[in-house]
Amino acid sequence: MFKKGSGWKACFDERNGRYFGEYGGIQAYHLFELTKELFDRLNEAMSEWDAAKIMYDGRHLYMSVDDRCGPPYTVIFDDEYETLCPWASVMKSGRVWPDDLTDAATELFESEKNNREQRRRKREARRKKNGNGSDSQNIE
Repeated sequence: MFKKGSGWKACFDERNGRYFGEYGGIQAYHLFELTKELFDRLNEAMSEWDAAKIMYDGRHLYMSVDDRCGPPYTVIFDDEYETLCPWASVMKSGRVWPDDLTDAATELFESEKNNREQRRRKREARRKKNGNGSDSQNIE
């Protein structure tokens, strides 16, 4: 089930009982996991800005920015975003942030608090995989 408005789209995945939303375009694109309550607040007459304010209360899955304020970049908060949202029109910009930087931003910014538990589990899995307690990555 989909809801669509100008510059945004939301989906209820009936198979998994989960809700998702996307908004934005070339300069900034965002993908979120939503609660039922957030999804229910969205309506098709809503502007992108009003829909975005609701979606920001969800869990950020993916973000791509190319706003001319610096080099373009992409932040992947949840590696499963493509599996969770195969319907999404994902925009990609510049380099993808390394996991360590994404983890730090998630811990630092209150706006990303909904990702902390998932990112902490992922970080712990990386540490175990490396076998030495290190969480470092090679950055090109």
